[in-house]
Amino acid sequence: MAATADVLKPDFGTQRKHFIFTEEHDRLRESIGRFVEKELQPHSEEWEETTFPDSVLHRMGELGFLGLSVDERYGGQGGDYYCNLVLAEEITKSNSGGLAMGVAVHTDMAMPPILKFGTEEQKQEWVVPAVAGRKILCLGITEPDAGSDVAGIKTRAVRDGDEWVINGSKTYITNGHRADVIVLVTKTDPDAGYDGFTLFLVPMDAPGVIREKRLQKLGMHASDTALLAFQDVRVPDSAVLGQVGKGFYHIMWELQGERLIGAAGCVAGAQRCFERTLQYAQERTAFGRKIGNFQVIRHKFAEMATKIESARQMTYVTAWRFNNGEYPVREISMAKLHAARVAVEVADECIQIHGGAGYMKEYGVERVWRDMRLNRIGAGTDEIMLDVIGRSYGL
Repeated sequence: MAATADVLKPDFGTQRKHFIFTEEHDRLRESIGRFVEKELQPHSEEWEETTFPDSVLHRMGELGFLGLSVDERYGGQGGDYYCNLVLAEEITKSNSGGLAMGVAVHTDMAMPPILKFGTEEQKQEWVVPAVAGRKILCLGITEPDAGSDVAGIKTRAVRDGDEWVINGSKTYITNGHRADVIVLVTKTDPDAGYDGFTLFLVPMDAPGVIREKRLQKLGMHASDTALLAFQDVRVPDSAVLGQVGKGFYHIMWELQGERLIGAAGCVAGAQRCFERTLQYAQERTAFGRKIGNFQVIRHKFAEMATKIESARQMTYVTAWRFNNGEYPVREISMAKLHAARVAVEVADECIQIHGGAGYMKEYGVERVWRDMRLNRIGAGTDEIMLDVIGRSYGL
């Protein structure tokens, strides 16, 4: 019989490690984390009122954080997809969901389709300065009458000689007031179904592009969200991104990477909220003892930790498949759905544990709930994710 000293004991203090991350990723995580805590986090309260300044992206460009997985010939760092996950996770330390959203739109929503489908000229014109933080990107999909129903998009692009004339509107566009260019989803052939969509790179200073108003939101206050109009906007053939008529498929591909990045951000945000609330539970006294010592509170933390870990593992393993050339749409949809739901549940439970303090702004957990709630809507609602998953089984 083994001696007592040889019996393995659980080591709950061991640093969490996952096989997709190397020491290089760890160093990157430390670098981004230090920057976020030192230069971004102190301004989170101010930016809730004013939105974050463009200088944030300029600074991140200087530090090389806007092109972590972009080829070095375009000014990027030449890293893998996991580097993007690290950025999505570490930027949650800013305590500003709106800031994280604005950066993600630039790096992981608008930039990837230009890199994958753009011409060399388009990459030089937009990706190079975007990686450097000199140009800001946004993505235009949603319209007043078309959100989850992408096929219902009405913004039209009609060929006129060597040019295209664009008319329509887009709404809920993150970075819409600060962007230099928009990756715009249009309909070029209304009778061709899914083969009737085309993407365009439209400069936001082009005649006829109107930034109508800054929209007011429940959360994500630090990011600007715009209602945009396009009135007889003329762009040349060289503004077409990818193939004419293949825009629907191009944007569906883009959404997969976006959803995984969103899932990673949800997991990291939930973990951060969990840790802050755990500290509160270890300090707050009620009925003569720390509230964390009550079974009901202890079980709340156990439930939250289990859900967070399940979302984390699902996200990481799916990211591994995506990084290795697979196109696991079903699992990406599952990861996005699960992580977004978990993040909102955790934020809500953390408010409950804080009690009345959780409802107050000074503790910050109410903002986490408001910011996280968007993840169950943006980049594909829960209902759309469920339908994608269900249909993938032939139903």
